[in-house]
Amino acid sequence: MEAAIQNEETKPKKNKAKEYLKGWVPYRIKRYWMYAAATIVALGMPWITINGNHLFLLSFDHKKLHLAGVAFDMQELYLMPFMLMLLFLGIFAVTAVGGRAWCGWACPQTIFRVVYRDLIETKLLGLRKRIKNKQQEPDMSKPENKVKKLIAILLWSVLALIAAADFMWYFVPPEDFFKYLQNPADHMIMIGFVIGVALFLIADIVFIKEDFCIYICPYSRVQSVLYDDDTLMAVYDPIRGGEIYEGHGNDRHKAFKKQKELKAVNPEAECTTCESCVTVCPTHIDIRKGLQLECINCLECVDACTQVMGALGKPSLVQWSSVVETEKHERKTKIFRPKVIAYFTVLAIVLAALFTMGSKKEHMLLNINKTTRLYKILDNGGVENDYVFLFANTDSKRHTYYFEVEGNLKDKLEIVRPKEPFSIAPGKKRKKVVVLRTHEKLADSTRKDVPIPVTIKAYAVDDKKKIEVIRHTVFVYPRADLLKGK
Repeated sequence: MEAAIQNEETKPKKNKAKEYLKGWVPYRIKRYWMYAAATIVALGMPWITINGNHLFLLSFDHKKLHLAGVAFDMQELYLMPFMLMLLFLGIFAVTAVGGRAWCGWACPQTIFRVVYRDLIETKLLGLRKRIKNKQQEPDMSKPENKVKKLIAILLWSVLALIAAADFMWYFVPPEDFFKYLQNPADHMIMIGFVIGVALFLIADIVFIKEDFCIYICPYSRVQSVLYDDDTLMAVYDPIRGGEIYEGHGNDRHKAFKKQKELKAVNPEAECTTCESCVTVCPTHIDIRKGLQLECINCLECVDACTQVMGALGKPSLVQWSSVVETEKHERKTKIFRPKVIAYFTVLAIVLAALFTMGSKKEHMLLNINKTTRLYKILDNGGVENDYVFLFANTDSKRHTYYFEVEGNLKDKLEIVRPKEPFSIAPGKKRKKVVVLRTHEKLADSTRKDVPIPVTIKAYAVDDKKKIEVIRHTVFVYPRADLLKGK
């Protein structure tokens, strides 16, 4: 009879727990989908081209930057500071809003560790018992585990080589990369770099593990100055669960004992001391201590506590929330606060500047250098100056180029060489020796030669409205006594 009554009493709890967890999707599954998306983007982006240009490519081989399908010459790298500002301001803004969300949800280090530890070691080889227990290392005294470990390293080595090649594709496009592999002796630097990156990934993921996030990555040191009480992160609720570490520092054994005492003193404390949030943590911390630099915001502890407390029909003691809402219970989290608004305002300004500067791309580049000979005095009194013009066709199609003298010297300087327009293929450069001549008296100095400013307008004959650049140089006119008798 008593058993029947107890069963009737437990039924509402079970139904409530079932209802509470209905439709619940763990953050771990959501992270897997995010990892898959990040992997597809990282592997696919180097292969996507627009009008023959890549979405992003910093080619040291061809000395070009491809950005959003537009190719920029190295002389146009004024865009790089804007890109770096976007990167750092973006990191600051994301950290202020969501803590180390990058670390837990998109960082290659985290993705690679999940692939190696959770997929290869746990799911494929069974070297580890459960994904939910990341504290228990495999027993390597067993011969079968040593074999499994070797297989795991070999499998990861293949993936590390693919990841290293993918990284290289952002500097050497895939079409060139595989062409270079056919002549490895001529491209040992590239091959050595790929192998070096792969070896680093093997050492990092297999041996350094999460210690990279804790001790090496500088981001964990930067984040503390970017956080505030409204920053979203994994937060333990000490009011509902109990102040486990109060007065005990970082000693977990004393804290565990304190929690048992709390149950006697404060029956309302809801933490069951199951420590699921501890065993699942990849960086080996106890989220119940509060904010810690080691936390990468993967939210594994939130999943663990949600499942345990959900079975009791209660909300999780660890939430993806803020200190001000979950730990202090003062008010709701403010996402759009002055700091965040300032970050995103500056980001918008930098992004607008990047697009504005990018839209002003020059489809032709021109460098003008004076030769070592200052001038040549002709028998008839004419004066010639020699130059080297370096033209670069940065457009996606072939153009025919020429140039002319602008300004008040337009009718006084004659282009002796070259006489005819010339063609340059897309992405190519061409040097032209240019000779300018004058029969006019441009200066009358008896003491020294006179450099006279000259404006050169170069243009594409076949598309003069779109492709036109202005450059400035000087025409050196000799002093008067050198022209006497000519």
